[in-house]
Amino acid sequence: MAIKPILFNTEMVRAILDGRKSCTRRLVKPQPDEKHTYPLGFVTDSTEKKEVGCFGFDANEYGGSIQYVKPPYRYAPGDILYVRETWKKAPKGYYYYEDWQRNDIADVTKWKPSIYMPKEAARIWLKVTDVRVERLQEITDNECIKEGIYPSNCRDCNDIFGCDVCPDEGYDEVDKFVEVWNSTIKKSDLNRYGWDANPWVWVISFERCEKPEGVKK
Repeated sequence: MAIKPILFNTEMVRAILDGRKSCTRRLVKPQPDEKHTYPLGFVTDSTEKKEVGCFGFDANEYGGSIQYVKPPYRYAPGDILYVRETWKKAPKGYYYYEDWQRNDIADVTKWKPSIYMPKEAARIWLKVTDVRVERLQEITDNECIKEGIYPSNCRDCNDIFGCDVCPDEGYDEVDKFVEVWNSTIKKSDLNRYGWDANPWVWVISFERCEKPEGVKK
């Protein structure tokens, strides 16, 4: 078991806390070139240790030259992730921006970016259950829901389905996911990484878990 960080924005932190998000998609970087478009799978054993845990792309199923890419932080099933979110120090612990935005419980001192959150400040812990590679446009309606984009309009609703407040008639999960995905990509990179570009992505599935023993409070 390895303990590794993962970043989420405020909206996705709320989705995890609400139990609506159980997977995330992250860009494969670098993207395989045009000659390497056949996904071979993960390297589990190799004379080159640096390749273990990487994913290989080949020209076709018969082999040849292989292009390797590695997951962010080499995420793998069984890893424990601590969620980095916007935060700041409190007199007896920590404040989290998502709570402040929702309940106005913190003061107005400067917030710290999620990238600088130390492990001991994390309140959300996740266990990786699966890591795979696919094209972005392979996502299904059910996978969109697992990404935490549903419900669409009501942040205060505790019901995921059948809510009288959050209308689901005519709701298109994929369209909503496209909107969310493209909003995370720089405009200058949309032609490479946006929905229409259909890039390769890591699909990282997870479940909530308790903080591991031995991690400082």
